[in-house]
Amino acid sequence: MKIERSLVRRTVAVAAAGATALVLAACGGADDGGSDGSAGHGGHSAAASATPSASASDAQGGHNAADVAFAKGMIPHHRQAVEMADLAPGRAGSPEVEKLAAEIKKAQDPEIRTLSGWLTAWGEEVPAEGAAMDHSSHGMDGMDGMMTDQEMRGLEDASGEAFDTAFLELMVKHHEGALAMAETERADGAFAPAKKMAAQIITSQSAEIERMNGLLGKG
Repeated sequence: MKIERSLVRRTVAVAAAGATALVLAACGGADDGGSDGSAGHGGHSAAASATPSASASDAQGGHNAADVAFAKGMIPHHRQAVEMADLAPGRAGSPEVEKLAAEIKKAQDPEIRTLSGWLTAWGEEVPAEGAAMDHSSHGMDGMDGMMTDQEMRGLEDASGEAFDTAFLELMVKHHEGALAMAETERADGAFAPAKKMAAQIITSQSAEIERMNGLLGKG
């Protein structure tokens, strides 16, 4: 009988311990998903789900003064390149120059819209049509390759080979200014899409400069 009572007591103790363990496990599970973010699968899941969205938000909204200056400077710069390209049909003497002008317009028009969208999203003013570049805002000190009014009128009045030469020489200078602005953005900017655009501008316009110098007969 003593042996049987001992076995019963042990059985009850084991059962009680098992019940206690189940209760503790349940409490622990509730704590894992609690607001204190303690360690455990629930806590890791919450952290994992929050981190990517927070990172994405930071990437979308993280911009600085260099990004704003890049957008505000590049918009009028691109607009002038498009204006120059629009002069080629009917004036260009070679199909190569007319084709290049069309490609420049096709590439830069969408970038103007993208840059304008960024400024609007950041609560910044988009440069008005016809507005000159603000040299103080992007630190180019006039070294942006922008055409003067006199150069623009001369290009409008030219045709044939004279137009081709003037267009190519002025556009090389214009592109070199864009490259300098893009390099500044890559070095100082914080907004990832703007830095990506700057890298694309450097790649594409460097290739176009080489192409234009080839058309001009320069090595």
